[in-house]
Amino acid sequence: MAECGLTVVVERPGVVTLREEPPQGPIRDGQFDVETVFSGLSTGTDLSWVKGTNPALHSRWDAELGLFRAGTPNAGYPVTTLGYMQVGRVTESATDVVSAGDLLAMTYGHRSRFRADARADRFVRLPIELEPVLGIYAAHMGPICANGLLHAGADLHGSDVRSLADGVRGRRVAVVGAGVVGLMTGLLAEHHGAASVVVLDATPSRRRVAERLGLQALGVEDADPAVILKTRWRHGAGDRGADVVFQCRGQASALATALRILRPQGTVIDLAFYPGGCGEVRLGEEFHHNGLGLRCAQIGRVPRGLAPAWDRERLSAATIDLLRADGDLIRKHLISAVVPFDEAPRLLDDLAGRRRQELQAVLAC
Repeated sequence: MAECGLTVVVERPGVVTLREEPPQGPIRDGQFDVETVFSGLSTGTDLSWVKGTNPALHSRWDAELGLFRAGTPNAGYPVTTLGYMQVGRVTESATDVVSAGDLLAMTYGHRSRFRADARADRFVRLPIELEPVLGIYAAHMGPICANGLLHAGADLHGSDVRSLADGVRGRRVAVVGAGVVGLMTGLLAEHHGAASVVVLDATPSRRRVAERLGLQALGVEDADPAVILKTRWRHGAGDRGADVVFQCRGQASALATALRILRPQGTVIDLAFYPGGCGEVRLGEEFHHNGLGLRCAQIGRVPRGLAPAWDRERLSAATIDLLRADGDLIRKHLISAVVPFDEAPRLLDDLAGRRRQELQAVLAC
């Protein structure tokens, strides 16, 4: 197992190492120290740093204009902060907000220890009855999925969204992509009263996981899923397909599928990250002829008009509610590997090189 004071670093594309952190000085007022218990890997975001495909490595993000522009990139190698699914136990505290022994979900990256400032660093206190490894989803990954449902609600009700159920209750829901984001989004939709939830994915093993989680699954390789779902889901003459589609796979072909299975004038809620762009999407076809909508549910913001009533804390609370309800299934079927922290470089290298596949890998200290 890992010694304290190790950080996962991407030195350059394809080269991942562990660096020792220097000893920290005395703790100051308002700070607290945590030792990592679990750190979850995001195969999309984390591997974009390993492969060198993350947009921040190649262009500059102008936050004021909201544009990626030419110039000095925002990020470069070595990448010393990657990862956003940590569970840490407080070892020392100089604040009344947390106490030694508290178990917290945070987003401080793949490192075996972290010194936090209670006034600046976000944390989510985990319930004592929750299995600790499930906490990797509470601070960031779960809220990403919950924010997708929130955007679906805003698409129907504008700023008058009272519950995450408002966008899915009684509706026929399709989820494209049976990765972690897609499966958790599907579970949230079912948890909040969707009439039907179908998860689409080309990988049989991932479809089997969806079914073990209690979701319906549909392949995309043998038959046209749009024909299947539009035959199954009829609303009226010339009105067939999913009420809402959550697009959760960062490939152009997945977005094209999401548009094809949507009913006329419906909306795709897009939670995917497209490091390679999306040049294959044919916007002159279903998108145009069926008057479809495409809405990005990016975790950096909730729908316009819903803040501050809906914030990251409320989305984390909704995540913990799901983990309480379905935690046993999620632990059994979604988390596919727990490996020692000091094996992180080899694990990331194998995942990037496709020598190993994991639905959700977790580093354990």
